[in-house]
Amino acid sequence: MIYPLAGLIFGALFGAFRAKARGGKTADLLQWGAAFAMIFGVVGLFVLIFIERSYY
Repeated sequence: MIYPLAGLIFGALFGAFRAKARGGKTADLLQWGAAFAMIFGVVGLFVLIFIERSYY
């Protein structure tokens, strides 16, 4: 259960830093953070499913 949560947190931070590096305002930071959080959360979910299915 930790992989999707870690993906959400890491994605939000990564997206916000990326928007800040490009000179984005607060709304840009929130939008990029949300988009990357969703992407990394889904990737973390697939990693979790793969790990769970490979051990049973």
